[in-house]
Amino acid sequence: MRLRLPAERPTEPPTGYKIAHPVLSQDGTRAGFTGVSLGGALPYAVLDDASCVYGRRHRPPARLCDCGFHCVHDRSAAEAMLCTAEHRTALLLEVSVLGAYIRFERGFRYARQRVRTATAGPCACGATAAALGDAGWGRPGWRALGPVCAGCVRGRPSVSLAGFARLAGHGLRVVARGGDGGFPVGESGESGESAAGAELGVPELVAEAALLQARLDWFQSQLARLGERGTGGAERG
Repeated sequence: MRLRLPAERPTEPPTGYKIAHPVLSQDGTRAGFTGVSLGGALPYAVLDDASCVYGRRHRPPARLCDCGFHCVHDRSAAEAMLCTAEHRTALLLEVSVLGAYIRFERGFRYARQRVRTATAGPCACGATAAALGDAGWGRPGWRALGPVCAGCVRGRPSVSLAGFARLAGHGLRVVARGGDGGFPVGESGESGESAAGAELGVPELVAEAALLQARLDWFQSQLARLGERGTGGAERG
């Protein structure tokens, strides 16, 4: 006699919380996330289906396997994971649990998900993030990103919060949490299923302008250095 789990038929998809690192494809045309635990080797899109990390031919979430997406019920439980050193640059995700799922005491293991909101923490210097910059590591074909402020981004490869939301698509919202750990202070994203024609609000435009200004300052400093070297070479000649 097989023991069957109780079946649930919610009127709306359950909501869960998790943390993940934002990633950008090698060609810079796609954005997604990579997990912080077992499934970290398999980057996923905003709207995606889970697959078995062991390569087994079953549909997640299988009862006798630990495959599938994972999330917790409580937002504070997910935020607590951001306190560890290895997860400081991860984003807090609010997701919709789609498809088949198995409910546990602290969360879900499920077949399909949609990332609705991604919250970026402060830059390493403590300032509010204005962009997601190269974190110095990645997966094959994917570059990992981390929150960075307009002053620290300089010439490193980066994408603004609004730009990441547009590349990720599917109505993703990206917000930046203040450096004091308070409520989100900026928001970027779009409405609807397509990124085309998304309108930017005042917070997004301010973040974009700050990012562009930081890059302009960096380019001007590089030009000034080149000018000084050129002048010195002429005098020595």
